[in-house]
Amino acid sequence: MADTKTTEQKAIEIAKLLIDGKGRDVTLIDVSGLNSWTDYFVISTVTSSTHWQGLYKQVKDYIKENDLEIHLTKRKSSDGDDWNLIDLGPIVVHLMTEQAREFYNLEKLWFKGKVISLD
Repeated sequence: MADTKTTEQKAIEIAKLLIDGKGRDVTLIDVSGLNSWTDYFVISTVTSSTHWQGLYKQVKDYIKENDLEIHLTKRKSSDGDDWNLIDLGPIVVHLMTEQAREFYNLEKLWFKGKVISLD
């Protein structure tokens, strides 16, 4: 059976998956009109390397079940624990420590994007 979920629905489901996994301050931003390389950012604060690994596994399981593929997994810091990026093409997941999230402040950088409610 063909996948009938929209990219936005998948992004919302990933965001809710991170919330269920105790990701903090999970934010979903529609950036589709602001660049040519992705449509949605899902941003979550993680509390430790172990927490990141657990959330990453949950996202990987979701990807397998929902017709997505990882284009890139990137550690954006030298020790690899501050900011981990999972590029799914139309959705980019950012798992960041509190310090990295405050420093890079993606929500402010992409302020023209539409924040999507997860309620």
